[in-house]
Amino acid sequence: MVDVVTRFAPSPTGYLHIGGVRTALFNYVFAKKFKGKFLVRIEDTDKERSKEEYIKAIMDGLNWVGIQPDLEPIKQSDRYDVYQKEADRLVEEGKAYKDEGQ
Repeated sequence: MVDVVTRFAPSPTGYLHIGGVRTALFNYVFAKKFKGKFLVRIEDTDKERSKEEYIKAIMDGLNWVGIQPDLEPIKQSDRYDVYQKEADRLVEEGKAYKDEGQ
């Protein structure tokens, strides 16, 4: 049997909106129906526009509608080294290449 893991990945460049709530709700309900996990991954790679106040507001909004992630939210920016290491491995194995262009 495959373990179900779903996620909601908002960009904290603004407040939670109804479309985001809908997406989170669908993923949350699907995970719960199949006894899986629901995760939140914060897509905070847009450093200029991402704000902590939006992350808090997004999480508060999810909580308000009864959606609780099964693990602490993960920030993309906190995992940069993990992604870089994997990208380097793919390049070394010839499965990806570095774009040396502008």
